[in-house]
Amino acid sequence: MTSVLTLLFRLGRHLPLWCLHGLGSALGWVSFVLSPRYRRRLLAHAAQAGYGRSVALASVGQAGRLVAELPRLWLGRPVPVRWDGEQHIEAALRDGVGLLFLTPHLGCFEITAQAYAARFGARRPMTVLFRPPRLAALRDLVVQARQRPGLQTAPVSLAGVRQLMRALKAGEAVGLLPDQVPPQGQGVWAPFFGRPAYTMTLSTRLAQAGGCRILLSWGERLPAGRGYVVHVRPLAEALPDEPDAAAAVVNRAMESLVRESPAQYLWSYDRYKQPR
Repeated sequence: MTSVLTLLFRLGRHLPLWCLHGLGSALGWVSFVLSPRYRRRLLAHAAQAGYGRSVALASVGQAGRLVAELPRLWLGRPVPVRWDGEQHIEAALRDGVGLLFLTPHLGCFEITAQAYAARFGARRPMTVLFRPPRLAALRDLVVQARQRPGLQTAPVSLAGVRQLMRALKAGEAVGLLPDQVPPQGQGVWAPFFGRPAYTMTLSTRLAQAGGCRILLSWGERLPAGRGYVVHVRPLAEALPDEPDAAAAVVNRAMESLVRESPAQYLWSYDRYKQPR
């Protein structure tokens, strides 16, 4: 199994994005049709957020593209990337403050860190949390993809959190997916599209300890394999000290990004599950 996956990744790295996205769209629909549980969760989460079946069904192919584009992003030649809002990054770099990027499961979240590293990493590297895949063959591929100039990884552990804090205090960048469900004891319950969701408090702790600037970002996947647009937005609300209130602010910020392109949100992600 691992050798087959490795071969697919090695072959996929050479394919154009339009081809990978076409294959991925088909893969997404196969998963949607064959898995009743996956189908129910995707439709229910989109409906919870107020979106009808047209948006939910449009997200099916986007979820498949998310998987199929990885060989090219991890191992292939660079893909076309445009920026929207990069002036917010430039301002923080001029001020010499750390940058905390909050990115939801929206569009191609893999490209946001890569694009930052390629454009700004020589001035201020970025550190992201990294949980290695269980499969050994995929683990080697992911490590190879994540360890690139201007991009560093931190383990999902107390040592990793300390590494993130050191990076922020040094005026560097840190990337997080704050709509990822944390383990029990590392989050609070806060509304996400009108339903309580267990939300990490790590972003609040990092912001308070690092004295950094918080920016929202997401990678829009363009049609016909034309590449990506990395959108950068300032956090509209001040982040409170109280964990529950801060988590609610972060969730509202993630909702605002999702509304920019709801069809590219990963509605199938089990956002409302009980933490481990």
